Amino acid sequence: MDTALAERLAAVDERIRDAARAAHRDPGEITRIVVTKFHPASLVTELHALGVRHVGENRQQELTAKRAELDGLADLTWHFIGQAQTNKARAVRAGADAVHSVDRSRIADALHTAGAEGDLLDVLVQVNLTDDPGRGGVVPDAVEELAAHVAGLSTLRLRGVMAVAPLDEEPARAFERLHRCADAVRSVVPDARWISAGMTGDFLEAIAMGATHLRIGSAITGPRPPRD
Repeated sequence: MDTALAERLAAVDERIRDAARAAHRDPGEITRIVVTKFHPASLVTELHALGVRHVGENRQQELTAKRAELDGLADLTWHFIGQAQTNKARAVRAGADAVHSVDRSRIADALHTAGAEGDLLDVLVQVNLTDDPGRGGVVPDAVEELAAHVAGLSTLRLRGVMAVAPLDEEPARAFERLHRCADAVRSVVPDARWISAGMTGDFLEAIAMGATHLRIGSAITGPRPPRD
């Protein structure tokens, strides 16, 4: 077992607990997702042995390969947090338990079509908190409309919202806007209470602004290995 990995995980979890208490929140209501992008499946096995039950992947190919390799690992929830493409919707749906990046109706429709009636996939509406239309995510003004569309698809279960804080803005201000978007989604689906926000550099601010799901990579996993 990698002692350094265990120490990094424990240190992050302590920071999460401290930030939650500072915000007068129950640490137990916050889900820590460990992002294992570019790391081997063996790292997920080590994390599982340390008690990690939620992992995140950015790329469909990695998600598919790791889930297949680790099929025997019990109680592991796989979160797809990368940009989803319609032509890969079937593969994403097959590999993910939750998709955080539904940012347009076509993606929602493709994920829905890839599912079987009665088989629910948890999804989140991704919000673009920048002024760059090329970034992933729906603009805040269109969040409610997209949420209503997703809510009408019987194989999808709308859980809430996801966003990445802009690099050129204080994270707390961006996450405050995301919180308003979360309120808009709950006006459509009252129990869609997930707010997926916060990464290695800004998860403390995300907790203060109500994040329920944190996507933390290098602070736990260490530096990413070079890509092939």
